[in-house]
Amino acid sequence: MAIGDGVNYEKWGGNPILDGKDLPEGGSTIDFRDPKLWRDLDGTFYAVIGNRTADSSGAILLYQSRDGLKWEFLRTLDRCCNQYGKMWECPDFFPLDGRQILITSPQDMKPVGLEFHAGNGTLCLIGDYDSETGFVRQSAQAIDYGLDFYAPQTLEAPDGRRIMIAWMQNWDTVGAKPYNCRWFSQMTLPRELSLENGRLIQNPVRELETYRTRRVVHQNIPVCGEINLPGVRGRVLDMTVSVRPTGSERYRWFRIRVAKDGEHETIIRYRPDQGTVKLDRIRSGLPRDIVHTRSFLVRPGDGEIKLRIVLDRCSLEVFVNDGEQAASAVIYTRQEADAITFEAGGAAMMDVEKYDLDFDRRTKGSAGGSCARESSSTNQRRQTTSA
Repeated sequence: MAIGDGVNYEKWGGNPILDGKDLPEGGSTIDFRDPKLWRDLDGTFYAVIGNRTADSSGAILLYQSRDGLKWEFLRTLDRCCNQYGKMWECPDFFPLDGRQILITSPQDMKPVGLEFHAGNGTLCLIGDYDSETGFVRQSAQAIDYGLDFYAPQTLEAPDGRRIMIAWMQNWDTVGAKPYNCRWFSQMTLPRELSLENGRLIQNPVRELETYRTRRVVHQNIPVCGEINLPGVRGRVLDMTVSVRPTGSERYRWFRIRVAKDGEHETIIRYRPDQGTVKLDRIRSGLPRDIVHTRSFLVRPGDGEIKLRIVLDRCSLEVFVNDGEQAASAVIYTRQEADAITFEAGGAAMMDVEKYDLDFDRRTKGSAGGSCARESSSTNQRRQTTSA
């Protein structure tokens, strides 16, 4: 531990503030990491920390401190019992819409239907908490259903919103960038969180709308086969597509292809009969044979679905039905691949509302070069929570 003023720090003489005696029985002194700290309204400090238990699976520990220097173990908030992966990393614990939320990033997950995938995943536990009974888990869900999303953390904005941001990568995909790429890794858009019908809802922070320019709207567009639309293309954009059946026969599938040229494309596909959305980045410029597709369940809608797609040069974030599901992916397609097309198996009707996003309005004159511009764009959007 160190104490400082934001620029200069000195190690505190009372280190270490926690050691093996501060762990519950069976707790690991090696896998003990990723503290998330906050101060309650009464001035008490709290911290949640990831740990591994005697059965080699994960747990989240809760500590408290009156002064931020001397800490005591309170309880184990929840533990894995080898149900959701092994080590639980990067925990966060916060109230949301009258409930208590515990999020963490498990390693070595086993797949469970289309909800949880194998490897490094994310987990949202929804329940209740009080000082006597502790945290009582009532439901579990994935946080993001895409390919690159890990270690999310939240903050409470001055207006009370709970804002989440995550690493848009994971330990399995971190080494898959092209050899000539001059930047390494990026963060997701900040997302506003809420609860609806017992599920976590997440949407881009509303400040993103201040970066919108050049609105293009198309309504009641019939889709049968593959089409494109005037003014709908680009690699830095915020686009909402609403799809519905036309006539008495439901269409079999609907596809949106983005970051597209003759060689590359990234696909979002909806299958109303299965109630699934699939993210496919097989032809998205990645040089390694890692996982490139992910399917997940969405709310049945008789063929109606709403997809909000945010592209920022080398990132894709999809928000389904006003944030009921979100899916994130890194793409490395060359920036000239900016076509967008729509395709239906059968007949469908759609509305499209598309905005360009100008993240550089406040930073004109930044360094040139495609990778420099990609990094600048991503860094700028991370600051929207303070706008």
